[in-house]
Parts: sequence; structure tokens; C-alpha cells
Amino acid sequence: MSLSGLRSSRRQFIKESAGLGVALALPLTWSSETKGQGLPTDITSMTASQLSAAIRARQVSCVEVMRAYLERIHRYNPVYNAIVSMLDDDALLTEAARADTELSRGEHRGWMHGIPHAVKDLSDARGLETSRGSRLFAGTIATADSIHIARIRAAGAIFIGKTNVPELGLGSQSYNDVHGTTGNAYDPALTAGGSSGGAATGMATQMLPAADGSDMMGSLRNPAAFNNVIGFRPSQGRVPSALTDPFYSQLSTNGPMGRNVEDTIRLLATMAGFDANAPLTMRDELPDYDAYRPRDLDGVRIGWLGDYEGYLATEPGVLDLCEQALGNLGRSGVIVEPAVARYDLDRLWQTWVRLRHWSNASRQPLLEDPRTRSLLKPEMIWEIEGSFGLTARDLSEAAIARIEWYRALHTLFERFDFLALPSAQVFPFPADVHWPQSINGQTMDTYHRWMEVVIAGSLGGVPVVNVPVGFDDRGRPMGMQLIGPFGEDRAVLEFAMAYEASTDFLDRRPDLRETL
Repeated sequence: MSLSGLRSSRRQFIKESAGLGVALALPLTWSSETKGQGLPTDITSMTASQLSAAIRARQVSCVEVMRAYLERIHRYNPVYNAIVSMLDDDALLTEAARADTELSRGEHRGWMHGIPHAVKDLSDARGLETSRGSRLFAGTIATADSIHIARIRAAGAIFIGKTNVPELGLGSQSYNDVHGTTGNAYDPALTAGGSSGGAATGMATQMLPAADGSDMMGSLRNPAAFNNVIGFRPSQGRVPSALTDPFYSQLSTNGPMGRNVEDTIRLLATMAGFDANAPLTMRDELPDYDAYRPRDLDGVRIGWLGDYEGYLATEPGVLDLCEQALGNLGRSGVIVEPAVARYDLDRLWQTWVRLRHWSNASRQPLLEDPRTRSLLKPEMIWEIEGSFGLTARDLSEAAIARIEWYRALHTLFERFDFLALPSAQVFPFPADVHWPQSINGQTMDTYHRWMEVVIAGSLGGVPVVNVPVGFDDRGRPMGMQLIGPFGEDRAVLEFAMAYEASTDFLDRRPDLRETL
């Protein structure tokens, strides 16, 4: 909801002559006049877009915003452990006061001006620790921003810390020996998913307005599904990344997460765009949010891939929730039909494993030194060891298999506008379980086989958004992947806008706990 048309009724609390002590005396909720405007009176309940407009209109000060978020973080983060490597409160409040001073001079850095933001702990933010959830890197302070993080900083965000991840980002379960385990927003005894688990839980608990993340094997989609928020994996190359090997390392991409689709679109626009240091970055530009319009649902054709005709093991209830959500769309004119990918799915999995092992080949020296090897979790060792025996022929065959999968998807898109799959094969499981050993009696032969459902989008390099589909009878959230053709990021997000408007899943917020 835009606030641009509302009159600026908030008096200016922060002036250059005012001390920080005056700012600290301000209330945590803003003018009661907002009740009559249908807006949240609790600052942390506002969407990032609402907060942005309120700050720019001077209806709420940056210091008020920072104080509200810090209070909420100190209250709930000890239980959920979403945000790590936090900066000092006084330093953050000083930054917020500086942002207010800039506004008083008519200086507005961007739509994130004065908004608290925590960076995923796989990316660098100057002056903050980048541990990557690994004892190997604990205490490492970044001296420069990653490309997409520099853009978020330039948009006016105030970095308050990092969001928790699995060790080196591997595994859809955000636990590590440096910062511990992140709990699910709807039940902190359950997993938040990963690797953007801290980001998803941070938003769902309203400890963060929005969040950046990254996605190799569902890391923007799985935690979003597990925490009932939006996660968007852009087309490969949409968001730049200065990888050491940008030409071969094409499995992972950075992307945005939001409490709703609008916030997700706004953050994507901030992160996306060409950078010369990332030569494979897409050169076309996405428009700002105001250019987006919800897709007219009448006549939209969705291909439901489901569990690939029984190939994927899924926990009972997952497919049911997705199919119910798709059935509800049918009342708006959406045409949903079963879709079959004409491709050997075991070949797809073997292609994934080979390329994923190859992406960890540069870490082979970590196993050669017993001191560093002892600091790695078994799954990380397995990934690196898998790269030892790979040959040029293996990689060539995997590359051919990947492009053939892309063409199989392209064939489906000649018939369907979008494809749909669950965002996970299981509901959130206990946080003390590293990964599901089996699903419905079917053994998972690797630590990530239970997330096989997401590799279709990753290997295709296509845009995929997670949207919520509701909750099971135990209150556990689930989401669904909506997949679009390569480069059609805007189309996928405009469909997600229409989907969001036709459901109320995002309105169900968690009842937070202050103790486990």
C-alpha cells in the first residue's frame, strides 16, 4: 500500500541540533492518526514499502524505526536466532540519526533510506563479519561490499548485522558451529530451511523488513516456503556476482525475499542490473515497481508438474496444499493441467550432483590439511571429495545434459505460461535433525536429496518464485514454486502479484515465543 498520497502529519523529531538522547525518548509506535488510514500502528508490522514511504514523508523517523526493530530483535532473536553478528545498538542509532539529518536537509538516498537490513552471511558487507557459518572464517571482517550488497547500501539501508546460514551455505537447514541453529518463525523447534534461513525467519518474525538471499538448490525458495514469505530466484545473470569463476559457476544466484510480492520486486530492482565485474550479467533492465501490474488470470495456463508422476517422494499433505491453491486459481479463470517433462529425471539428478561437486572443486585444499578438514561438517567433506574423480568428459556430459533440460523446459513453455511444483518435499522438520533420512519410507541417499524438487529451476537458470499455499493441520507452512521462461522475471512476478491478491495466506502471521 503506497503512502505517497497521504499528508505529512508527522512532526520532525530529529534535527541536527537534537541529541541522540532526545531520539531515544521517542515512542515505538507512531501517530494514532494512522489507525484511520488503515495502516499498522506498530512500526515493525509495516511492509518495507510502507515503511519506505512513511520515512520519506517524515511520518516516522529513522531513529524510531531503528529503536522499534532493535527492541523486537532483542526480544525474539534469542529464541529464533535469525540475525547474527549484530552491531552495537548505539552505533546503529547514531546511523539512524544521521539518516534523519540527511532527510532534514532534503537528501534521500533511495527507497531503503534508514531501513534496517541484515545481510545474508554468505555475502560481504564492509565492516561486518562474514563467517559463512564456518569456523574457518569466523571473525573475518569484510573490507568491501559484494556487488548487490553495495547497491542495497547505496539505496539507503542501514546494515545491522548478518542473517544466519548453514556451514558454507550447504544444506537447506540453517545450523552451524559458529552461530548455532535458526528456528522456524511458526515454531522455533522446527527448521527454518536454508540456506537463506536466517533471512526468511527474520522477515517472518518481523525482525527485518526485507532480506537479501542466494539460491543454488532452493535457498531462496525452501526457507520462504517454510516461513510463509516470498522468495524469488531470478533468471541466471539477472543479479550480478563477482565470482572467482563467473563463466563456469552458474548454479547459484543472488536474489530478494519479501513479506509480500511488492517488497520483493522493489528489492530485486535494487539488486539487479549489469556490472562489468560480472561479464555474464543480463544487460536488459527491469522497471521500477510502479510499472508492474497484476497479471490478468483469465486464460493463464499452468502446467502442474507435481511429484513428476510419483518420481519424487513427498510427505503427505504437501501436494494436497499445492493442488488446493491451484484449484482456487481456477475460479479466476486460470487453466491448470498436468504437465510431464520429457526427460530422464535420474539423469537430471546425476547432472546436478556432478555440477555441484565441480562447484566445490576449488575447496579441495581444505581437505589436504588435517587442521582445516577437522573444521568441516561431513556433508561439506562429501561434496569436496566428489570433485576429486571428475573428468573433462564428465563435465562435458553434464553441460550437454543441462542444455537438453533447458530445451525440455522450453518445450513445456510453448504450451504453458508457467509451471508449478512444490517448494519442498517435506514440511518443516525438527531443528535438531540435520536432514531427513527418508520420506515415506524412501531413503534419501544424500544430505540434499530431499530437496531434489528445486533443481528444475536451478539447472534451467529460469526465474522461480515461491508463493505460500497454506498450512497443514499442525500449523506448518508450505509453498509452491511458480516457474517462468528464461528472462521473464517480470512476468513471473506479475503473476505472483495476482496470486497474492487472490489468497490470504500471507495474512497469517506467527504467534512468537520469548522462550523455547
